[in-house]
Amino acid sequence: MSEVAIIQTSEGEMVVEFWPEVAPKTVENFKRLAQEGFYDGTCFHRVIRDFMVQGGDPLTKDPSQEGCWGTGGPGYQVKAEFNDRHHDRGVLSMARSQEPDSAGSQFFICHGNSRFLDRQYTAFGKLIKGDDVLEKIATTPTRPPDRPVKRVVVESVKVSPAETAGV
Repeated sequence: MSEVAIIQTSEGEMVVEFWPEVAPKTVENFKRLAQEGFYDGTCFHRVIRDFMVQGGDPLTKDPSQEGCWGTGGPGYQVKAEFNDRHHDRGVLSMARSQEPDSAGSQFFICHGNSRFLDRQYTAFGKLIKGDDVLEKIATTPTRPPDRPVKRVVVESVKVSPAETAGV
């Protein structure tokens, strides 16, 4: 039975399908973190129009930690699962540092086609509902360093069977 992630944000709801056939460990990690409530209350801390929106950093739950946003994670790293899926608009992928096997909890959703990321970042799903929400988030006003001026909150991420998600 296929599952989806329902990402409820302050800008509306997005639904993503998973690609376990190309990134099984990454999908399982994301689902486990979602089921634990890890993402609830975080925010999209990096927004670059026509490129991507990035979230999943637990440090973003605390506005006083803003100087460290982008550095937080779950306390472990996930081995990269680079694959042949293209980083086109709506693709869900793992953020990481320069080290290929450094992903943990941070993810991004492509706003533009970013194929220069192909086979360098783990693509593990795709937006199937809520492109209008992605557009709102990606075009929100920002200030350096690519921070939204207003807080764009990830209220919750819930994993559910695709057929019950209304898609």
